[in-house]
Parts: sequence; C-alpha cells; structure tokens
Amino acid sequence: MGSPVVLGIESSCDETGAGLVRDGRLLGHAVASSMDEHARFGGVVPEIAARAHVHSFNPVVREALDRAGLRPADIGAVAVTTGPGLSGALQVGLAGAKTLAFSLGVPLYGVHHLAGHVAADTLEHGPLPDPCVVLIVSGGHTSLLLVRDLARDPIVHLGDTIDDAAGECFDKVARVFGLPYPGGPAIDRTAREGDPRAVRFPRPLTGPRDAPYDFSFSGLKTAAARWAEQHRIRGEDLPLADGAASLQEAVADVLTRKAVAACRAHGVGTLVVVGGVAANSRVRALAEARCRSAGITLRVPSLKLCTDNGAMIAAVGDLLVRAGAEPAPLDVSIDPSAPLEYAALHPVARAAAARLVS
Repeated sequence: MGSPVVLGIESSCDETGAGLVRDGRLLGHAVASSMDEHARFGGVVPEIAARAHVHSFNPVVREALDRAGLRPADIGAVAVTTGPGLSGALQVGLAGAKTLAFSLGVPLYGVHHLAGHVAADTLEHGPLPDPCVVLIVSGGHTSLLLVRDLARDPIVHLGDTIDDAAGECFDKVARVFGLPYPGGPAIDRTAREGDPRAVRFPRPLTGPRDAPYDFSFSGLKTAAARWAEQHRIRGEDLPLADGAASLQEAVADVLTRKAVAACRAHGVGTLVVVGGVAANSRVRALAEARCRSAGITLRVPSLKLCTDNGAMIAAVGDLLVRAGAEPAPLDVSIDPSAPLEYAALHPVARAAAARLVS
C-alpha cells in the first residue's frame, strides 16, 4: 500500500490554496486569490485577506478534490501553513485544517511557508539533490539556503535580506512609478519595452568587503524613487519602460550573481529558484544563462507553482509523512514571524507567549 493522500492548506497572505499530493505526485490543486480586493489599496489589507480566506476555504478544498477525482474520505493526512504570514489569515487556515483533520481522523502537520516554496519544485522535477542551493525570492523574503534532506535536516541559511525583500522592492518602486499593484508583474510587463542599460541603478552588497550572500534592496528602492522624482522636478515625462527594465536588471543581477557564487563556494551543482519573484522573466533568463556558463543545473518551478499555493504545502506534508515525522500536537498554533529552521513548524501558544515574555 502506498503513502496516504496529503491535503495541503495555504492561507498565509492573500491566496487561499488547497492541494493534494501522494508519493511526490500532484493529484490536483486549486487557488482563490483576493488580490483584486487589495489592489485598490496598493497592498494587502490583513482584515480583507482573513475574511476572504473564510469565504474561500471550503470551495477551494472542494475544487481541489474534484480536480483530483477524490473524496474527503480519501484524505490520509492534512498539512497546513503555520507561519510565517499574516496572523488572521494563518488562523483561518489552521482552524479549517484542524477541523478537517479531526473530522476525518487523520494526522495534522504544521508546515513552514518558505519550506513549501522549496518543496514546490519537487512536484515537477522530482526529489531535491542532496545538497542543493535554494534561492527563495518573494514579496516578503529573500534568502540563500543550503538544503539537504528537506524533511529531516535543518535548513542552513547562507544569506538573507537585511532590509527589503526583492518583491517588496518591486512593489514599492512600482507604486512610485505609478504602476498598479502587484508591482512585480507590472514591472515585468513594462520592462519588456525598455532598455535595461538606460539607468545605472546600484547593485547593493556586491562589493568585495560586503557580506557575500546577504541582500539589501532598500537602497535600490530609494535610488529608483529619486530617479523618478528628478524627472518630475524637471517636468519631464518618466521613461517608465527604461526605468522598469533597469530596475529589474539590477535585482536579477544581484540575485543570480550571489546564488551562482554560493553554488561555486559550496561545491553544489544544483540551484533551485523558488518564490513569487521566481516568476519574473528576467530573473529566470539571467539565472539560466549564468548557471549554464558555470555548469550548474538550474531548477525553477512553472509559474503556477511559484506563487503561493496549497500544492507546495501538501508537498512538504507528503515528505514529512514518508519520513515518519511526528504529527503536530493538538494545541499547535501559528507563528506569524517564524524563522526558517526546519520544514515542519509546530509552534504552540505557550511557546509563543514565552518568547514574548523573554
């Protein structure tokens, strides 16, 4: 008899996702996004996101089951994002997952959201090489990781952003440029008609004395804002396409330069790029070119698996089940600011309270 079907639930931000995975194979998934409701505010509004998850939870789970040709009784385990993310949004997903696990009599597993992004690649390209370097790049996170056995081993941080994440930089600069939310796709679309060499934006933390694998995009964001401001002070039209292309080039250059350097320094032959910004066309193209030149195998999930989804959480749950990991305790809670240490994340309320006191 094979492994059980794992239902994954993702609700850390503005997407409600459900996915079903067994033995590393994606059986079906569905996503409902509240992005349109947030767009008029220029960013995610936590209360709107939480309410949208309440409305979308059951329909999304039903749709995922229908696409997989399964019934609730076929579910053998439930995995759910327990952090990091928006507190109210996480609470909705956890409450729904607990209800399903309890009513079906199956184990529940808490999953770290970022580990889900890493596992998303396994659904298309198979098991991760041991070891591999993973570049996670999204709206809230930018990290370089050394990953071995995702279900069993600790995740080693080679570098992280010290201020803005790459996706956050795109969102904030897009607003300054007058482009719509979400900023990343808007920058990508606008950049197609521009010259990436038109504006000499800085490449932060790439000097010989800088931390080799850390990131910083706050200064780049400021440089782009000042560039736009100077055009407006002079009463000139903003060359949006050139600005977007040059900004995108700077971000992609820094991300891929550091990622390839980390692979070389640690003798790793595979780079995995995941997260929402992995959908950016220039990041993907430059990563491919630089990996090819360095003799490094590049793995990037398809666009549908780069952004938040339940399939990636189910993928982690499937790995945990097959590794014989302990399910979450009955009083598992959420941790909105959980650091990425292991794929499984089983915080409890008393542990979170103890950290606040200390």
